[in-house]
Amino acid sequence: LPTMVPSCALLLLRLCALPSALAAAASDVLVLRDSDFDNSFVGEVSLTLLRCSLFLPLARCAHCQKFAPEYERAATRLKGTAILAKVDCSTSSKTCKRFGIKRYPTLKVFRNGKEFAIYDRSHSEEGIVHYMQKQTGPSSVVLHSKEDLDAFINHSDASVVGFFPNGSNTHLVEFQKAASTLRENYRFAHTVEPGLGLLHGLEAEGVLLFRPPRLSSIFEESVKKYTGPINTSTLRRFIKHNIFGICPHVTKENREKLKGRDLLTAYYDLDYVRDPKGSNYWRNRVLKVAVQFQSRGLSFAVANRREFERELEEDFGLDQLDGGGFPLVTIRTREGHKYSMREEFTPDGKALTRFLEDYFAGRLKRYLKSQPVPEYNKSLVQTVVAETFEEIVSDPEKDVLIQLYAPWCGHCKNLEPKYNELAEQLSGDPSIVIARMDATANDIPSGYDVDGFPTIYFVPARKKHKPVKYEVGIYLTQQSYFFGILYMP
Repeated sequence: LPTMVPSCALLLLRLCALPSALAAAASDVLVLRDSDFDNSFVGEVSLTLLRCSLFLPLARCAHCQKFAPEYERAATRLKGTAILAKVDCSTSSKTCKRFGIKRYPTLKVFRNGKEFAIYDRSHSEEGIVHYMQKQTGPSSVVLHSKEDLDAFINHSDASVVGFFPNGSNTHLVEFQKAASTLRENYRFAHTVEPGLGLLHGLEAEGVLLFRPPRLSSIFEESVKKYTGPINTSTLRRFIKHNIFGICPHVTKENREKLKGRDLLTAYYDLDYVRDPKGSNYWRNRVLKVAVQFQSRGLSFAVANRREFERELEEDFGLDQLDGGGFPLVTIRTREGHKYSMREEFTPDGKALTRFLEDYFAGRLKRYLKSQPVPEYNKSLVQTVVAETFEEIVSDPEKDVLIQLYAPWCGHCKNLEPKYNELAEQLSGDPSIVIARMDATANDIPSGYDVDGFPTIYFVPARKKHKPVKYEVGIYLTQQSYFFGILYMP
């Protein structure tokens, strides 16, 4: 390890060798083992040089194989800024066991050598680079002049700036604490220079949230003011409530922040780099309609249809030929219900207005991705599809064990004999159903998170709102595991 290293590092733990093409090429990813892990990466000496790190295991699965080149490219781009490292869990099992690695890939964030958080963001090269770059440097940038302020807020992301012209050390310290806690999600800066706040109508101490200049619109304010008590909790609420405005630009990098809400998204050839005027043309037409419905609990956004091409096709049955040159409009609710506007989007907004009126009146038909309902379904292991999930899995009188699998998954194929054996042993009890569903070809209901294959849930009778994820082990080596789940309180 070099005597001087960047302030941030990324650590990968993998269970298998990288693809041969990558293994043969020169790599910018640091290789660590059980024998040198502490001394080389998170030991007491190294901690003085490393402020944060990311921990990632890579297994023998399609997801991991797809992720490997993304990780390598991210390491190259971050060279000199952050270190990306890896540990082979098949040969360095002590390290992987020490950090409780059970599924692959798993990502954990470390600060100062200590585990800080789970990384659950994009596994793309861009996602990793974007995240790691935000972990370097100060959590809040010091601004000394109008030029500094203008440069900071002229950014593709929103900016949060604290103004402390009276030099209040207490309030500034609290602001910096909040910035340190929230830096993963937001951009922070502060200044003690008198007069900078006045440029934006702030006469005393306070915090201003600047939305991205490209999203400036006559339909809403571009700057939001906060002058209340300053601490992490109050600033988090203020930012979360105001950062997106009426109609933000959603990307794969920020989409997680919009989860947990009913969201209408208009997809079109949005490109704020090459065509900012054209991008805002359609956004303004969405905004004009959105302001009429914003008080009814529905959020709005715009997105690049090419960036979400696969999602549009797989989740809504829409392809690039649909809609012609007009935006495609979808709604996804927090419960996972999906709707799409079949009428062509009109520049006057009337088609979008009719779509929203039908949505709020309950006249729209949900889109459900489902395989055909099996004509014969009397096997010991019942086949479930999206259209029969409610009927079979949510039957209030049945204890149901449902396996969510992928056809290409090797673990799922290895599990099949044991799963069938379990179904046979329990076949004499009519109150128990053993079932499986292809999670790649059917919509998965809300409440059933799938972070790897196979994922198994026990759905008890009369407690269908509380599905229990099976965590004892992937392989059914002991039937008692499942009997324990079936009769757990």
